[in-house]
Amino acid sequence: MAQFIMELPDDIMKDFKKIYESTTEIFGAMTKAGAEAAANEIRSNLPQALKDSEIVKCIKVTRVYRTPSDDGINTKAGFYGYFKNKKGRVVPAPLIANVFEYGRSNAPFPKQPFLRKAFNKSKIEKAMLEAQKKASGGLLDE
Repeated sequence: MAQFIMELPDDIMKDFKKIYESTTEIFGAMTKAGAEAAANEIRSNLPQALKDSEIVKCIKVTRVYRTPSDDGINTKAGFYGYFKNKKGRVVPAPLIANVFEYGRSNAPFPKQPFLRKAFNKSKIEKAMLEAQKKASGGLLDE
């Protein structure tokens, strides 16, 4: 039976090893860049009523974390915490964002979707690919 043996050059093997050892950092940088791109889009798509309030300070990007169920690497972008509205009341930012996104049925408050529009897949993927190239040191270029 015929046999084929191929040996890769040492520099290619070193590159593979370097990529293998730094996959967590590379993926973490990629998800962080994608979440920051999404957060920037959320800020730019806010309705005018929210742009003038303190809720803008509540748009945050979480730290990079690993999920225990599937050992995935994630970063979230969204509304966190509380802020003072124009009446001086302290209200939860996710609640106000949800009301603006989906509206209310018991009051004349129509929905003004801005979150769904903010998750522009092409912009997020572009930011993630740029972070991948930077974090891998150019090893994972196209």
